Order: sequence, then structure tokens, then C-alpha cells
Amino acid sequence: MEFGIFNLMGARDPGTPTAQIFNEVAEQTKRADELGYTVAWFAEHHFSNYCLCASPLLMVAHCAANTKNIRLGTAVVVVPLYNPVRLAAEIATADALSNGRLMLGIGAGYQPYEFERFGVSLAQNLEMTNEFADILDLAFSRDFFSYDGKHYKMPSTHISARPVQNPLPIYVAGHTQAMFRAAAKHGYRVLTSGRLGGEQLLAGQYADMAAAFNAENVPLSKAHMTVNRFAHITGSREDGMRFAENARYQSRLAASLRHRQEVMKGTQLVDVPFKDEPSLETIHNDLLIGDVDTVAEKLVKEIRATKPVHICFSFKVGNTPHKAAMQSMEQMIGEVKPRVEKALAQAA
Repeated sequence: MEFGIFNLMGARDPGTPTAQIFNEVAEQTKRADELGYTVAWFAEHHFSNYCLCASPLLMVAHCAANTKNIRLGTAVVVVPLYNPVRLAAEIATADALSNGRLMLGIGAGYQPYEFERFGVSLAQNLEMTNEFADILDLAFSRDFFSYDGKHYKMPSTHISARPVQNPLPIYVAGHTQAMFRAAAKHGYRVLTSGRLGGEQLLAGQYADMAAAFNAENVPLSKAHMTVNRFAHITGSREDGMRFAENARYQSRLAASLRHRQEVMKGTQLVDVPFKDEPSLETIHNDLLIGDVDTVAEKLVKEIRATKPVHICFSFKVGNTPHKAAMQSMEQMIGEVKPRVEKALAQAA
């Protein structure tokens, strides 16, 4: 079972300097490399404190210089917000700078607030992402390529920067049948999130993914399913409930951005409840929160429900202290992982 880390790089506390947030992520990535985590993933969003990272490829390039073995992933590059050939060249550059450690996650985007400010139609996001996938397939498989699509048109073009990996490992992020089918069609892997849900939600996502790959006549093994989960290891219920509240805060911001219902207080997004929001108690119980044994037990159930190849954990959420996130990260791979592997091996 592959374990990874995921960083959204949000800023719940407005006084926290941007440089501090990025430096803490770099420190966490370096430590994850030393501990044996497989991948460090970096998010992309724009124009709000929900996420300060405008370019996950920049984070890949930065962290490549301070790590040795860990692979570095984008989760995700929001494809419609880029010029496609510029993005292809930057992808190749990041893979070369990391000496072939890039894990490329791409997504169509979901936040109207972002798209409006880039002057891009959110209604066209899936079409644009599919055309970019076609362009990317051509860009690194040929010396010259041209493209004549609805959204992008390219004359005969050569991308001079070339990736180390051939082919690149590419993931499509999302929760919908359309995104799962797009992944199957292009030979991409699946990156999804359990959000605030637990085992039952994850099982439903797995069923949707299986149906999508079956509809495209693609073996489910090609999905290489990756799941992102909130996680916090603590023996204190009070501390665990604080983390659950931070996870709820992050999810509230995402929901308001998704539905174009942002509430701003100065430059800060305000978290407001979303429709059918679970109670804080339910969130605490569903997420990977608790002591080592509790988290291991929950994780075993989730792995059986979703059969992922890779799980990445969000340890630094909201205003969770950096030190606490680092401690959870160390306990997850040092104490939880052996327990999980033992339980899965006994059941095999």
C-alpha cells in the first residue's frame, strides 16, 4: 500500500505569512521523503485564502531540489486556466527538474470565482480538458504536432522541453462518471477524495469508477485509484474535534466556491454551513481521526471498500499546527501503516 501526503496550502489565519505556509509544506515534503512516503501532492487554486498555491508545478520544481526519492504530484493543474502548449512545456520542465519524479494530476476545475477572473467559461471546462488531453498525448509522442479543435488550434508545433518519463503518469481528478470515463478513455489514472465522508461514501465512489471503466471496456486495474483523506492522529478527543472542525471549515469553503456563494470578510472567505452538512460528531467519526489503533482500524475498512493503490493524507488542514501535522505524518507511516498491512495480510 502506497502512502502519500497532500497539501492544500490554505490560510485560515490571515496573519500567517505566505512564505511561512510554503516553507512548512517544503519541510513536510522533505520529512515525508525521509520517512518513505511515495508521493507529495500539491493543490492549485486562485484568488482566495482557500489555497495560496497558484502553481503546483512551481512547488514540484522547488521541492525536487530538497528531496531524493519521493515523487511530486500536482493535485491538480486546473487545465482550462492555461495556454495548452505553455502548460505542456512547463510539465516537461518540471519532470526534467525532478529527474522523472513528476506525477501529473489534471482537472477541469469547479470554482466559478476562479474562472470568471481568468475570463474562461466554466461551462466549457470538460471540453477544454479533453482537448488538452489530446494535445498532451500528441506533444510528447511526436517531434511536431498540429491540432484543430473547438477550443484550441495549433499550427505545426514542437515542444522543445521533453519529460524524462515516457509515458508520464497522468491522473484525472474528480468524483463524477464523466471524469472517471475520461480517465479510462485516455489511459489515465484516477484521483478522488472521500471529502468529509467515510467508508460508505468511498464505496459508492468505487462503484461509480468501476462502472465507468466497464463502460469504456478498460480493465479496472488501469485506474490505479488514488484517494485523498483527512487524517489526524491523537489520543485526545478535544484535539480530534478541533481537527474535525478544521476539516469542516475547509469543506465549507470548497462548497461555497463550488456554488458561487462566497461570503467575504475583507480578503478572507468566511465558512458557512452547506446543504446536508454532517454534524461535527459524524465528521469526527467518519474521518481518520483518533489514536493509532483507531485510525488503523478505520483505514483498513476504507481500503477494503475502495481497493486503492495509493492513499494520500491531508494532515495540515485549516489552522492545524505545523508541528501537529508533522507528528501525525510520522505516526501514520511509522505506526499505523504496519498495523494496516498486518490486518490486510491476515485477511488475504
